[in-house]
Amino acid sequence: MFHIGEKPYQCSHCDKSFTKLSTLENHNMIHTGEKPYQCSYCNNSFRKKAHLESHTRIHTGEKPYQCSHCDKSFTDNNSRKKHTRIHTGERPYQCNQCDKCFTQNSNLKSHYRIHTGEKTYQCSHCDKSYTKNSNLKIHTRIHTGEKPYQCSHCDKSFTHNSSLKIHTRIHTREKPYHCVQCDKSFTSNYSLKEHNKIHTGEKPYQCSQCYISFTSRRYFNNHIMIHTGEKPYRCSKCDKSFTLKGYLKTHIMIHTGEKPYQCNQCHKTFSRKSNRTCHIKKLHTQRSYTTTEKQMHSKISNTYSLNESKVEVKVEQIDSETNETDSLSGLKIEVKEEPIDMYD
Repeated sequence: MFHIGEKPYQCSHCDKSFTKLSTLENHNMIHTGEKPYQCSYCNNSFRKKAHLESHTRIHTGEKPYQCSHCDKSFTDNNSRKKHTRIHTGERPYQCNQCDKCFTQNSNLKSHYRIHTGEKTYQCSHCDKSYTKNSNLKIHTRIHTGEKPYQCSHCDKSFTHNSSLKIHTRIHTREKPYHCVQCDKSFTSNYSLKEHNKIHTGEKPYQCSQCYISFTSRRYFNNHIMIHTGEKPYRCSKCDKSFTLKGYLKTHIMIHTGEKPYQCNQCHKTFSRKSNRTCHIKKLHTQRSYTTTEKQMHSKISNTYSLNESKVEVKVEQIDSETNETDSLSGLKIEVKEEPIDMYD
């Protein structure tokens, strides 16, 4: 007979002890690697029968544990408990090196590796390593070409489910991430963060050859190709090649005759969205441009088109009573860098 709290069954492999012999025997399987419960659907095996039963539901599709806050259901009760913390806001696992908290202990353990610099999961194809095994699995698909997440609206597929979710918003036109400084919205939080740099003026990526700075590494890498002359995207119909995949897709429309961008006022169609925008401003806007404005707009547009950069040229009339006029007869010219979605 044992007292409450007493753990007489000591593991011979580590310093853990248990109140029951059956619990010790089950624990010993961690050290021996024994997994007696085999799945009849796949080659996975488990130490506990309960774990096998929970796993089998993945194959059968059974999800008996329903969330009381939303319509999600789960194969096991433990997964439901973890999910419920999303609704309750409970984050019981706190990092002792910073103020971050987590809903799961496994997430906390992975987070600790940020502080220690430990990256235990090494890619067998290249020299990259990761703090999480799940991140390594996603990365490995770059080498294997595996894209298991298929879009139900088009023929595109993705290496990660989160990438599919972001892509699907192109079809649903959902843009849940809103800029608090202007009226723009985005399909992903990453795109919003990149956009915010326009307002903050932050451009951390500087070219060492011409000293132009960029808001994101992606734009910086594309700019470098101007100096190197690299054009990796080649047209299969002719001998032209391009620095960006988006430019190639637009170019191919010359061969296919596709013009997906239609003016909603005169129904004229265009192969490029920017051409439609220029068309609307030129023919369907109320304000007519002066000769000086037209010349300036043309000069700036031509200059930047040579560098394969998208710029917005904004022409404003300055109020002569409240603002000083410049040498362009009271015109204010603003050239603004703007992110473009050319990387599908």
